Amino acid sequence: MTLDQGLAFGILGITVGLFLWGRIAYDLVALMALLAGVLVGIIPVSKAFDGFADDVVIIVAAALLVSAAVARSGAVETLMRPVLPYLRTTAVQVPVLAGAVLVASIFTKNIGALAIFMPVALQVTRRTGTSASALLMPMAFASLIGGLITLTGTSPNIIVARVRAEVTGQPFGMFDYTPVGLGVALAGILFLSFGWRLLPRNRRAPADAAGGGIENYTIEASVPAASPVIGQTVAALEALGEGRVSVATVIRERFRRFLPTPQWLIREGDTLLLEGDPEELERLVARSGLLLPGGQEGRDSGVVEAVLAADSPLVGRTVAQARIGERHKLDLLAVSRSGHRIAQRLSTLRLRAGDVLILRGSAAAISDALGELRVLPLTERPITLGRSRRSWVPLLVLLGAMLLVALHVVPVAVAFFGAAVLLLMLRTLSKHEAYDAVEWPVLVLLGALIPVSEAVQTTGGTDLIAAGLETVVRHLSPLVSLGLMMVIAMAVTPFLNNAATVLMMGPIAASLATRMGLSPDAFLMAVAVGAACDFLTPIGHQCNTLVMGPGGYRFGDYARLGAPLTLIVLLVGVPLIALVWPLAGR
Repeated sequence: MTLDQGLAFGILGITVGLFLWGRIAYDLVALMALLAGVLVGIIPVSKAFDGFADDVVIIVAAALLVSAAVARSGAVETLMRPVLPYLRTTAVQVPVLAGAVLVASIFTKNIGALAIFMPVALQVTRRTGTSASALLMPMAFASLIGGLITLTGTSPNIIVARVRAEVTGQPFGMFDYTPVGLGVALAGILFLSFGWRLLPRNRRAPADAAGGGIENYTIEASVPAASPVIGQTVAALEALGEGRVSVATVIRERFRRFLPTPQWLIREGDTLLLEGDPEELERLVARSGLLLPGGQEGRDSGVVEAVLAADSPLVGRTVAQARIGERHKLDLLAVSRSGHRIAQRLSTLRLRAGDVLILRGSAAAISDALGELRVLPLTERPITLGRSRRSWVPLLVLLGAMLLVALHVVPVAVAFFGAAVLLLMLRTLSKHEAYDAVEWPVLVLLGALIPVSEAVQTTGGTDLIAAGLETVVRHLSPLVSLGLMMVIAMAVTPFLNNAATVLMMGPIAASLATRMGLSPDAFLMAVAVGAACDFLTPIGHQCNTLVMGPGGYRFGDYARLGAPLTLIVLLVGVPLIALVWPLAGR
């Protein structure tokens, strides 16, 4: 091993360690790796920032913007509306809704496709009594496998196309992924159509009408001087909620918290944390004369139930720090956190991705804040009367861009960059919405890690790792070696982020294939599929995190449905890759 290789491996090892540690934002870790590479001399100063000008960064940014425009247009929901009355049973709802998400994720970013259909699914659960937990996880998994079908369906595909261009001089095209992706997607949706029965039946989700309402919803209410419950016991107050509301915590003298017994006496000025069904909470507050916090109540005020997305600026902050009352004219009325009891004032609660919130404010304030705060409503969005035909424009522009790429009229980067600019010119997205749609940390990670990845290759480090892997797989068949590469990508993705996984694993996979005398195309496809398919944890992908709260899921629930789906992807994907992209070397 040369000095440069040792330095490259050292930087790579520390980078991976910091990713696994998780205490430092992954985009900052990538920037630190880039700086370290420049300082030790393995990345030339003249090429340090080439990654930010790479086509892959432009494609990902433009695809995110176009996807957001399609999601906000309402066109997909309009297409689905005639079908909804026929979704009467879970056995019909799962394949139809999961299939719709899968199709949408072919054309839009998978998180956008899921966001489009979550309100539709939850409206179906309220109308039919189906458990939301039976629908949401299959829909999240369908969004991941749907992204395998086209180049722009998911970020790993875009990055793998770039790696292939470096190895062979020709990137993967828009529909080069389709034969393998479509086969995996069909097998996956077939499994999900009946596999939802593996999910626990006793989960009560935040929007689960079948379960009788919202589990573990917590509101904060104060006891004013005129309240009739002053001097009464906690048991008497809970009786007003007909046994479906409990007093979780009493806060007295502003900061002192107590876990009350049934005989605890309520005093004027107490702050009560009440837990239970939302309708009963509302009745109890009205009957007992309690006061909810905030000042946004009025004749034009409304209430929205929404889930906190992973990229929301509220994640990791308290309501007091975010100042949503002052900045957005909203009150936080209630919070539901799946599997956790809340025992502190809502204003001091540090919010997490997947939390379900009830917000109150004017219709205009709610509409403006939902996009800016990146919280997704859990009620079906009504179609505005007299909707302009512009609602179809984003979808038509997207299809036009994909057609131009498929016909090799223009490169992918130019087609999607042009589509993004055209949508901005047509004002289908405001400038603020456009900037919010772009996942800047992902772009920073890509721009910073591309030179680091290239440094590992130019120093010969990639070939060194591939040589080590070759000794492991030397006595294995090519098909088993291909499957092992997919398994490694699947195992690494939950900890590294799928973009980082592909940037690191792609060159290694291509080098390993070359050393074994096999075609790198198949091994690159295996990395792309493995990096895109994380079904085992709620933290590996935003889509999985997004459904955890509304579905009432626990950490271990994901493996119950995800483990067999992972096995199906392996059993179907590996032979399909070998069939479509022959393993024999060129």
